[in-house]
Amino acid sequence: MVQQSNTAGTAAGGIVLFAKRPGSTSFSSLFTIKHAIGTSKVGHTGTLDSFASGLLVVCTGSLTRLASRITEFNKSYDAVIEFGRETDTLEWTGNTVRTASFPEKDAVISAVTEFTGTLMQKPPLFSALHVNGERASSIARSGRMVDIPSRPVTVFSADIEEYLFAPGGKVQAVRVRFLVSKGTYVRSLARDIGNACGSAAHLAGLRRLSVGSFRLENAAGTELLTPFTIEKVYESIAALQSEKIAEQEKEKTYIKYAPDETELLLQAAVRQNLRPMTEPLASECGFGIVYLCEERKRDFLNGKPLKPDMFMGKNAAGNSKRQIAVFTSVKKEFLGMAALDSGGEYTYLFVVYAGNA
Repeated sequence: MVQQSNTAGTAAGGIVLFAKRPGSTSFSSLFTIKHAIGTSKVGHTGTLDSFASGLLVVCTGSLTRLASRITEFNKSYDAVIEFGRETDTLEWTGNTVRTASFPEKDAVISAVTEFTGTLMQKPPLFSALHVNGERASSIARSGRMVDIPSRPVTVFSADIEEYLFAPGGKVQAVRVRFLVSKGTYVRSLARDIGNACGSAAHLAGLRRLSVGSFRLENAAGTELLTPFTIEKVYESIAALQSEKIAEQEKEKTYIKYAPDETELLLQAAVRQNLRPMTEPLASECGFGIVYLCEERKRDFLNGKPLKPDMFMGKNAAGNSKRQIAVFTSVKKEFLGMAALDSGGEYTYLFVVYAGNA
């Protein structure tokens, strides 16, 4: 059955790039976007942990249906890995499960290099993955044991950008820039790098820099982020511990809402950043593109079977693209998404149209 929306204005949907700050959850970060554009229909394409910061790609209005489809991108991160302690969550807010001495610099370099290329990675126990229909993090918090199998991921590059040395010259922390495939957990990379260099490790900080061609520097609120250095990450940890920013964020989200000047400016940036679905944006999302003959628009909107003669030209991104954005041939209106099977047949994914048929 074809799903159709009759919303109008900003509720018709768009995509917002948003700079999440550390200490807030991905969910509470959406609160700003909901108030900025006046819709409760908001969804992000990939969660960032509360301690992390950086790019969220957010779909709004009718385009929330796209959130689960913008998932195949490579991602880049800056990560601060702290040695000497491993936690159950693999980041600094977790409980310590193992300690070890700091590693030598050469051992760190060797370990970071070792974890590049295609490798089998064991995801964190505290994660959003589902095991037998239950979220792994829920199982972990209940005290039960669960075995999450390793899975293949690719680390395309891992470049050390900064060191923090402990007294005596060993490495206390390192900042690494990673470019990784979908499904790669940087927390697991920190754990494995710590083990490989004869130490223990967890993430002290994480910042997502890009999702596919979407980049953090183009996101609303980027100017509110502090520079991502080892020193600034430790300052952020100290602030989060002493000021309990996470609890303040929760109170603001669920109990009361009184926007300050910064919040109002951030909302204005969100409205300015909101992008409706266009051909260039469809390409950025990794979708193919087809053009529907103007006289067949009503047939498409009414869910009639898709036939090759309804479309003009070829799939602009080539037949390897299985998710296809459908635009009208003259006005270039975005009408929805179709799927292209291996036999070259189109089927509906959904219809989104804010105008009149």
